[in-house]
Amino acid sequence: MDKVVISILGTDRPGIVAAVSDVLMTRQCNVEDVSQTILQREFVGILIASVPENAQPESLREKLARALDPLGLSVLLKPLAADKAPSPPVESEPFVIVTTGPDRLGLVAGITGVMARFSVNITQLKAAFRGGDDPRRNTMIYEVDVPLSIDRGTFMSELRRKADELGLELTAQHRDIFETIHRI
Repeated sequence: MDKVVISILGTDRPGIVAAVSDVLMTRQCNVEDVSQTILQREFVGILIASVPENAQPESLREKLARALDPLGLSVLLKPLAADKAPSPPVESEPFVIVTTGPDRLGLVAGITGVMARFSVNITQLKAAFRGGDDPRRNTMIYEVDVPLSIDRGTFMSELRRKADELGLELTAQHRDIFETIHRI
């Protein structure tokens, strides 16, 4: 079976996932992965679905659009390239990096810029900016894979330097430790 990536965006309301999954089911498509969230009342969803070999991606996108347009939702569908062999995974360790501090321009760009320079891959990012100077109202949580090939001490020093420059408090923990501490 071929696979497609489907992105859905629009004002949140009950029934969005049901509408999408119903269209996919009637077209014999199997949902394999889903990530969805609500950002300031906006629904954002990404699905990967396997589709029958004879399915036409444009036909599926049109069917989804017909079902979702009345709900005020936008849909984007992209075939998942099956001919490309996946890159071998980089040996890495999972970390959770949390920053808090006053909201200001450049927070995400500053922190992610350091991560990019060290080839640290962001696997999940949750950021909530509610404005003002109360640091508890502005939080970014990065789940990242830190390559074993980099100097972790140098990476963390650069990350802390950038956080200080941006007026952010920063904590970094191995994901296993983070999950154990926050399990309570």
